[in-house]
Amino acid sequence: MTLESFIMTLFTCHLLLNCFLIQFIGSEDSSNISKDKLLGGLLAQGHHEDSCLSRYQTSLYRKTSRYKPSSYLISKLRSYEELHKRCGPYTESYNRTLKQLQQGQTQSISSENSECKYVVWVSFSGLGNKILTIASAFLYAILTNRVLLVDPGKEIHDLFCEPFPDNSWLLPNDFPLQSKFDMYELKSPDSYGNMLKNNILNTSSESLSSFLYLHLVHDYKDHDKLFFCDQHQKFFSEVPWLIMKTDNYFVPSLFLIPSFEQELTRLFPNKSTVFHHLGRYLFHPTNHVWGLITRYYEAYLEKADERIGIQIRVFETATGPHKHVMDQILACTLQEKVLPEVDKQNTFIPPPRTSSTKAVLMTSLSFGYFDNLRTIYWEHPTITGDVIGIYQPSHEEFQQTDKNSHNRKAWAEMYLLSLTDVLVTSAWSTFGYVAQGLGGLKPLVLYKPENHTTPDPPCGRAMTMEPCFHAPPFYDCKRKTGIDTGKLVPHVRHCEDMTWGLTLVDDSHDDL
Repeated sequence: MTLESFIMTLFTCHLLLNCFLIQFIGSEDSSNISKDKLLGGLLAQGHHEDSCLSRYQTSLYRKTSRYKPSSYLISKLRSYEELHKRCGPYTESYNRTLKQLQQGQTQSISSENSECKYVVWVSFSGLGNKILTIASAFLYAILTNRVLLVDPGKEIHDLFCEPFPDNSWLLPNDFPLQSKFDMYELKSPDSYGNMLKNNILNTSSESLSSFLYLHLVHDYKDHDKLFFCDQHQKFFSEVPWLIMKTDNYFVPSLFLIPSFEQELTRLFPNKSTVFHHLGRYLFHPTNHVWGLITRYYEAYLEKADERIGIQIRVFETATGPHKHVMDQILACTLQEKVLPEVDKQNTFIPPPRTSSTKAVLMTSLSFGYFDNLRTIYWEHPTITGDVIGIYQPSHEEFQQTDKNSHNRKAWAEMYLLSLTDVLVTSAWSTFGYVAQGLGGLKPLVLYKPENHTTPDPPCGRAMTMEPCFHAPPFYDCKRKTGIDTGKLVPHVRHCEDMTWGLTLVDDSHDDL
């Protein structure tokens, strides 16, 4: 072989090797994109993509989650989808079970159980609460082999895509009990708690009603809270229709029910990932809302080196701005190095080569906090040379729970906050809980001010990305006495922002 032909052979081999590597790496990238598109297996293939662009486009805007769903959770979701397809609205099984409800029939406990049973979520409270309670009801449905049907209210269909393939999750408008939903409240005579209290319902009876109303709102009483006791769960298992109204993320107390314990551990080996996984599985913005999200992200957040979210919720009559709250925001973000200090002595500082751009997304009903922070970073240079952009999509002044345009903006802003790299949230706020859960973020929490005074310290790092259950029961079901339910197991603890609330943490106190 001549030298020339030898060189040509080497060159050809080199080209072939490069082609192989490009093809191999390309296939690996494609595989990774495909996996990310389905959120690590949480999402099922087969949805019509154009009808819900956000379902498979989320991975283009959010980093791949470091919290992987368990293989058992993935298989359970696929099994649930089959159940929903078989038992969802207007299927043969649904129509048969509905007929029993319409006729007010009771069923014998000894008789063969209905093929399909349901938990109906009743639309109630603000949007953050709705998102958290739908996730709670869905987990309960999975644990009890029920089908979740969601009362659409005035906005659910406008905000969220259908999460399950082949059949709707929306409760049909002709559901016979729907006209009673607004009347269901603490004193409703047909609530499970009141029926127990008034000895109308005998849990040892040979027959039972075709439905029960479960009042799990924050004002619920001791008899209602028996929902979280195993012996009552056994009774519920025989009832075809459970109608649930709640404004609580009650998931932490499900982890204290012995009959659910093993299943929950298999579903969520990392206890602090429940809402992170279920929220990303269930809640996909409709195309209208997705447009609000993506246009804003691409215009103001995409090109920044770091994205910072600051969510402000003030539980006072006036929307503000309040000086003590503004002082708290500055104290927290500067002390925790979320934002750089400004130099008020010099009008210009040449930016160093290592400077970066930070986009700060603020959400608040008030315009004032945004305006104050924007003015600070416009009028003064940062001591680090970093360039700070401050943005706020809306300022509605007061909460408008039943207004569709308000809810669209609220949902878009929750989602945008979840796309940030660093998050600061307000204590007690379900708005912030949704954002941190979807984003897989452990935020800095602005502690609730008292007496119009900035708290000291102003904020602290959350120990978990899980939401807080604001009104949990403190009851030992076996001993039938009061007990601190935040001290029973390592993974159910009291919340930092609401000391009587309960939240989920990992046994090792580490979310990894």
